[in-house]
Amino acid sequence: MAKNILLLSFVALTCSYLALAYEPKPLQDFCVADSDTRVNGLACKDPLMVQASDFSFSGLHITGNTSNAVGFSAKAVNVVQVPGLNTLGISMVRLDYAPWGTNPPHTHPRASEILTVVEGSLEVGFVTSNPENRLISKVLQKGDVFVFPVGLVHFQRNVGHGNAVAIAALSSQNPGTITIANAVFGSNAPIASDLLAKAFQVDKKIVDQIQWKF
Repeated sequence: MAKNILLLSFVALTCSYLALAYEPKPLQDFCVADSDTRVNGLACKDPLMVQASDFSFSGLHITGNTSNAVGFSAKAVNVVQVPGLNTLGISMVRLDYAPWGTNPPHTHPRASEILTVVEGSLEVGFVTSNPENRLISKVLQKGDVFVFPVGLVHFQRNVGHGNAVAIAALSSQNPGTITIANAVFGSNAPIASDLLAKAFQVDKKIVDQIQWKF
């Protein structure tokens, strides 16, 4: 009997730690963000001051500007754009791709992502963690859905001849984005080029050239 109680206690403790690993569930109907006060997230606005505008956003139908080096644009709808998302643990983003445009390898440190192709064809994929580093990828067509687990490096690329559009939902009000190339080669202050040369097993001159671009 004592062993069973000990086992149940351990399971309960483990589940409580897992629950705390992600954003906590709200304890009220809503907590519209008060941008003047910051804690781990955002403090609540006075409920009597809440308006419909705190829960709405306009403009997701507008095509993003993809005239950049990677041919890609992202329009986020998170707690910054919609204060009513505060404590709800969700957000979304519109993704636009020029022909052969790419959303470069990146991670979301605080969220899993589920992506739906609205128009075009996308090659998508993510890489599992060490030591396997296995690539799991697929070409998606209009209406197809793909999931990127939290924290894993992932990407999308338009493999069609026209523009592509996707809508993604994320399991955080503020998922964060770490674009791998920007973070590694464009950090402020720069990471030592000899360190990167050794890490990527390339000549230091190549690292210097890449860092210069960022």
